[in-house]
Amino acid sequence: MKIGFDTRADLKLPEAALAEYLQAHVPGFHGPLVATKFDGGQSNPTYKIDAASGRYVLRRKPPGQLLPSAHAVDREYRVLQALHGGPVPVARPLHLCTDESVIGSMFYLMEFVVGRVFWDPSLPDVAPQERAPVFDAMVDTLAALHSVDVAAVGLSGFGKPGNYFARQLGRWSEQYRASETTPIPAMETLMVELRARCPADDGVVALVHGDYRIDNLMFDDVAPRVRAVVDWELSTLGHPLADLGYLCMALRLPRNPALPGLGGLDRERLAIPSERHMLDRYSALTGRALPADFPFVLAFSFFRLGAIAQGVAKRAEQGNASSDQARRAGAMTALLAELGVQALA
Repeated sequence: MKIGFDTRADLKLPEAALAEYLQAHVPGFHGPLVATKFDGGQSNPTYKIDAASGRYVLRRKPPGQLLPSAHAVDREYRVLQALHGGPVPVARPLHLCTDESVIGSMFYLMEFVVGRVFWDPSLPDVAPQERAPVFDAMVDTLAALHSVDVAAVGLSGFGKPGNYFARQLGRWSEQYRASETTPIPAMETLMVELRARCPADDGVVALVHGDYRIDNLMFDDVAPRVRAVVDWELSTLGHPLADLGYLCMALRLPRNPALPGLGGLDRERLAIPSERHMLDRYSALTGRALPADFPFVLAFSFFRLGAIAQGVAKRAEQGNASSDQARRAGAMTALLAELGVQALA
C-alpha cells in the first residue's frame, strides 16, 4: 500500500494505549508501536503498525456520523477468518476489537503482507510481457473466490441469498438518497432503467467481494501471483456477476487520479488482455455462461460505484472522510452515472 501521513487529529491513533491493549489481547504482540496511516482509500482508515514484535496492519471504522450498515469492519474480519488458509489468499486476521474506547471506533488487526499494489491498471511499471499474466491472475483469483463453498467456511448467514440485483438496487438507491447533495439526472435515469431491466433471480449465490479491482489485490514481488485480496468491507453473499461486471467496468473508467481506469487507452498496444479474453477465461474456470444482458451488469456496476462515490462526497462535506482524495472521488458521481447510462444503450 502507498503510505502517507494524515493531519486530521481524529484519525491519529493513541499509540501508547493501543500498544497496551494489543499486548494484552494479541499473542506475541509487544510494544511500543508507531502507527502510520496508509494514503489512498475512501472508506475504512488503514494503518501500518510498526511494533517491537513486528509489522502489522490495522483497519478501523472512521470516526463521526456514518450511514447505517456502512464501514462494517467486523464483517471484514469474519471474511478473513473464513478464507484464511484456503484457495483465496487473504492476510491472516489476528484480533477484532469492538470496544470503541480503545481508539475511538471498532478496529481489527491483521498480518502485514509483503507485496506489490498496482494503483494504475495500465501497469506502467510492469514489463509488457508480464501484463497479461497479471490480469489473468486477477481473473483466476476471482474465479476461486466465486467457487468457495460458503457453507463449508461458515458464511451461510453472511447475506440474504436470492434476488441479489433487486436487493442491491434498493439498498444503493437508499444510500444514494441518504447522501445526495445535488440532483444528478443520470443517476435518476439509472434508478428507473435498472429496475425495469433487472433480471429474475437465477438461484446462483456466491461470496462476492464487492470492490474487486486491481488495487485491492496485493501481488507477489516477482511473480504475477496474487498474495492477498484486501478491503472486504462490501463483501456479502450475492451474485458473482456483480464482481465480474465491476472488474470489467474498470476497462471503461476514465483516466482520472481518483479512479484510474483504462478508458481511451489502446489496451492491445499495452499488451493488456481484452474484455472478451477475461470473460472467456472466467467462464472456463467457473463453468458459468454470461447472461445475454451483460450491459445491465455493467450499468449496475457504474450505478453502485456512483452511489458509493456520493457517500464519499457526503462524508467529505461532513468532514469525516478518511482521505484528502475524498472530495475528488465524490465528484466522480455524475461521470459514473453518465457512463452507466451509456453502458445500458
